[in-house]
Amino acid sequence: MNIPLSDNIDWIGCVDWTVRDFHGYDTPRGSTYNAYLLRDEKTALVDTVRAPFAQQLLANLASLTDFGQVDFVVCNHAEPDHAGALPQVMARMPQATLVCDKKCAATLAGHADTSSWKLRLVGNGERISLGRRSLQFLETPMLHWPESMFTYVPEEALLFSMDAFGQHYATAERFDDQTDFATLMEEAKTYYANIIMPYGKAVLAALEKIAALPVRTIATSHGVLWRKHIEKITAAYGDWAAHHCRPKVLVIYDSMWGSTAAMAEAILDGANQPGVAAGLIPIRQSNLTRIATEVLDAAAVAFGSATLNRSLMPMAAAALSYLQGLRPPNKVAAAFGAYGWGRGGPEAVDEALRAMDWEILREPIRAHYRPTPEVLDQCRQLGRLLAERAMAMAGKAECSDDSAREER
Repeated sequence: MNIPLSDNIDWIGCVDWTVRDFHGYDTPRGSTYNAYLLRDEKTALVDTVRAPFAQQLLANLASLTDFGQVDFVVCNHAEPDHAGALPQVMARMPQATLVCDKKCAATLAGHADTSSWKLRLVGNGERISLGRRSLQFLETPMLHWPESMFTYVPEEALLFSMDAFGQHYATAERFDDQTDFATLMEEAKTYYANIIMPYGKAVLAALEKIAALPVRTIATSHGVLWRKHIEKITAAYGDWAAHHCRPKVLVIYDSMWGSTAAMAEAILDGANQPGVAAGLIPIRQSNLTRIATEVLDAAAVAFGSATLNRSLMPMAAAALSYLQGLRPPNKVAAAFGAYGWGRGGPEAVDEALRAMDWEILREPIRAHYRPTPEVLDQCRQLGRLLAERAMAMAGKAECSDDSAREER
């Protein structure tokens, strides 16, 4: 099914209703792979889809034009969920010129045999005329791969934003004003936290680029398109990219026989102060996607693990590894946990928290077998301290990322 965006500009992508795991990202609402067709004096396909959906994309395209009429195929990003169908697309329209930047061409060559493709490399600000419309290319490196770029149609004030502003959100509707706004923003925040979070500087640079452009529609590569709430989503991205924190305390933990859980409850009790949002996340009853999303705007984190084989509980280790990859900055934190015949759990948590350059408020709180009243009192005191610091930090920003991180 094709959805018009404007006269002779159509969404021809695919809705993936059944995907529930996107390389470790939980997607309970599915996703979409958005591609777009522009027909003018010349015809351009902007982005493709994941490889298993290639035939559906080609059928959608064929319902609007002949394959031989396509002059350009624009690749804004070489990741397989957007470029996986390119080999099948280019095989069906060998006359078309693939348009991308230099880094994208090199990345595509690492995924497929591109030797027979016609190629046109473009740089930041360069334009291609389609007739009465044109395509302008804006390089946005590390948003979220080195070769990422936006494509802008100035005559329509239309921005093809690739992974920026997207959501893993499968719906029958294509626009933000056709869906539940609260759900949409929840999915946009989840997407940002789990994919875009490490690249705050790149986000702010991209926002600065598009601030000078009139934009009536943001055509994303996942989820719904933005036409009514553009100011809200760009403001949210600016807020998230600046790493503004809420007065929010998270107590994240994994327990074996209930001792670490009792400590977590005591910390939560202490953190439940007026004006503070305090929450408890038992790791095995949650998932990595939710944990990262909750951490995004939290000012303070208490992280606990029981000791298993002189180290962390396995899922606690997974959660910390996931957070270390996302590198959420501007947090205060402390470790806690129980141990029995051998130590290791809370100590390993403390080491991981310090590796993320979070401000550590104290040495780990430990309970030997069962937490004593004195240990539980220490936990409540920690909760109160975390709440106090969260209130003091709320709204402060620190933009810290590593734009050179290698993804794959």
